[in-house]
Amino acid sequence: MAATHHTDATRMLDSRGYAGPTIHNTNPLHLLETPVRDRITESYYWKEQCFALNAATLCDKASALTYIGGTYGQQKPTPFLCLLFKLLQLLPEKEIILLYLRQKDFKYLTALAAFYVRLTFNITEVFKVLEPLLGDWRKLRRRTREGGWRLDYMDQFVDDLLVKDRVCATSLRKLPNRMILEDLGHLEVRTSPLGEEIEEIDRDEDEVEEVNGTGHAQAINGGSNDISD
Repeated sequence: MAATHHTDATRMLDSRGYAGPTIHNTNPLHLLETPVRDRITESYYWKEQCFALNAATLCDKASALTYIGGTYGQQKPTPFLCLLFKLLQLLPEKEIILLYLRQKDFKYLTALAAFYVRLTFNITEVFKVLEPLLGDWRKLRRRTREGGWRLDYMDQFVDDLLVKDRVCATSLRKLPNRMILEDLGHLEVRTSPLGEEIEEIDRDEDEVEEVNGTGHAQAINGGSNDISD
């Protein structure tokens, strides 16, 4: 049965006569680079843990993840990357991916869904769906390429997805500048979640300066009166 699972992935990877669904006019599995795909399909996690997964059981696997990352050590793929590859094989309905993304109990499931959105949704949807997560400050553990560990945060991970060309051993298609999409009317002007806090700080600083200025003026006036006396 596991051999069949491996064969199914190999068959999908074969571009000759591929007639299945496409993402951005390409075989969805080809959104990951060939060396990474090969390491995934040869990995223990893929062969033993990704066997016979569907959208529901993959959700259970992703809920059990404890870190994000691409490849590490001798280019070994992380479970996070293997499950991303499985999602590309399954191609769940968008509504299912959005459920993964917006549930609040399993942060690594959210991160996995965010990565899938970045790879597969259209450009406008990528911004609209991912930007709300820029206000999500949950901690994430990341496996580094060297095999070590690093503390990350959901908002930083999502920001990387929006601005970088490569994340977790995966090349990402370049997104246009957000302002261009605003000018074209595809996106509304984004208000930063920190905007109100910054404005409040500015108001406080203005009040302090005003108080200091008033006190300074009173001191000068008082001094002038002393001299005239």
